[in-house]
Amino acid sequence: MTDKPANDTPPDRLAINPRSEYFDADKLQRGVGIKFKDRVRTDIEEYCISEGWVRVQAGKTVDRKGRPLTLKLNGPVEAWYEDLGENPPVAKA
Repeated sequence: MTDKPANDTPPDRLAINPRSEYFDADKLQRGVGIKFKDRVRTDIEEYCISEGWVRVQAGKTVDRKGRPLTLKLNGPVEAWYEDLGENPPVAKA
């Protein structure tokens, strides 16, 4: 009963901002790897696999409340948990 495929792949949408409805600290703590357009990225603020986009911070620019401005980039997104070793199950569209 150790096979839990639903728990072995990250959710379809996840955000690192605690104010977002897609924030999940438990899943983020496991470490989520993101590949966007065939390149592993470490600067992702939020992603959605099914819709094919990621949000990244726009440099050091912030809004009037001090929150970073983000850009939405479109393309193929893949996600996996980094705590599963060398060949983890990958969630992709």
